[in-house]
Formats: sequence, C-alpha cells, structure tokens
Amino acid sequence: MELSKSRFLQTVSGVTFAGLALLGQSTAHAEDALADGKLTVGMEIAYPPFESYDGDKVVGFDPELATLLSNKLNVEAEFIDAKFTNLILGIKSQKFDAVISGMYVTPERILVTEAIPYARTGAFILTLKDAEIKPIDENGLCGLKVGLQQGTSWVKDLTALSDGYCAENNKGSITIQEFPTAPEVSQALISHNVDAQVEIAGAARMFVERSRGRIEISSPELIYPQTMGLFLKKGDMALKNKVEDAMAQIKADGSYQMLIDKYELTAVSE
Repeated sequence: MELSKSRFLQTVSGVTFAGLALLGQSTAHAEDALADGKLTVGMEIAYPPFESYDGDKVVGFDPELATLLSNKLNVEAEFIDAKFTNLILGIKSQKFDAVISGMYVTPERILVTEAIPYARTGAFILTLKDAEIKPIDENGLCGLKVGLQQGTSWVKDLTALSDGYCAENNKGSITIQEFPTAPEVSQALISHNVDAQVEIAGAARMFVERSRGRIEISSPELIYPQTMGLFLKKGDMALKNKVEDAMAQIKADGSYQMLIDKYELTAVSE
C-alpha cells in the first residue's frame, strides 16, 4: 500500500523518534550500570584456575581480566558467586552487569546475550592414572560413562557424538552424567562413579595437580576447541561498546597478552 507524502513523513518520524528513544535507553543503562562506580560480574567461584577463593579473595584468570577492564572503565570490579547454570539468567534479570566465567561463546548464548570473545581454549579428557581405558580423543569416549559439569556445551557435543559416530560404528553409547560443579565431577572420577571427565584445559591441569597423582590427562591434544566470552544483557550496546573499548586498551598496553600467557590460553584478535 502506498502512503501519502504527509503520512510517509509521519511514519518515518515515528520510527526515527522510536529509534532515538531506544538508543537513549541503551546509553542510560550503560551509565546506570557503572554509575555506582562498580562493574558487577557474575561467575561460579569454584572453577580454578579461572575463578576460585583464596581465603576471602577471588583469584584466577577471570577476576584478573575483570579487574583490568574495570580499571580502564574507571570503576571497581565486584564479583557475585552464582551457579554456572544460572549465570545467563542472572544477566537477563540484571542481577549483575556481566558474566566472565570460563563460558564458551555458543549460538544459543548469542541469541540471548551480547558476547565479547576474550580467549580460545579447548578441553582435555581426564581419567584415573590406573584406568584400563584412557581415551586419546573424543571418539575414545564411546561406551564409557563420562562426567560433565551441568550447563557445559560438551553435553550437546557428546550426545551428538554418541548418536552419530559411536552408534554408526557399534562402539557403544556414551553415558553422560552431569554434576553441579567441576570439582564434583573429579570426585566422582576418583570414586569410580564415572570412567572419564571432559574439562576445559586450564581447569583440567589444576585438577590433575590437586589429585596427588590419582588423575591424569589422557588426551594428548585439545578436543572441542572453543572461544570463551564475556557476556552482557542482550541489546545493551552502550555497555558493550564501553567494554569493547576497554578490551582494546588492555590489548594495546600489553596487559591482556601477559594475562593470556600467564594462564596458557590463546589470544583472540577480535
């Protein structure tokens, strides 16, 4: 249907004013989020080396990254402990401004958040040191009971592997057992309740170190390489722009690369 000139101008004006209103709301939210001098960051503080408690202090890669970014934003980083499965919900309900918690950027998460990639890594397979079966890659998990932390992307990956490769080659299905936290998966492995654990590389190395020789990494190479991201509320472009600018600054001054090297991660260029 064609519009008269006057109606067309009214329609364009309405869209323009609506767009400006949304832009104003986005800018206002970014200012509100930082107005109290804090950037509140949700994370599960039971996931070394990414985040854990050292006494009353939160330590690890993610709090260090959050602190670097907050310094550039001229605010203080405040950490809020939450279950991994509740972190994205926490952004949507504005319980915190951002999530930085060793979380992968996935299509499902991009649909409901704004994501800023900050590092690349992958997973290792963990088994008991005296285990009879020690998978060297994900295909070796066929027929085994595998422990995973709830909410991780590997649940979907291993389900697809089990239904595809394992079934097609008559190698037995993968039995996936989920636990609330990654340390609980390691405890289940030590207790022989699961045959293997799939865990992000940095945490896997930490669990091996803390197991006193009971657990080892069986896969020589990383499996399921992924990009980790910082997550913000969907549509909050003003805050995203501020954080991206802060990220660019820590990359420029070298502090980002020093942190990446410290935790043996791979940097992202964008």
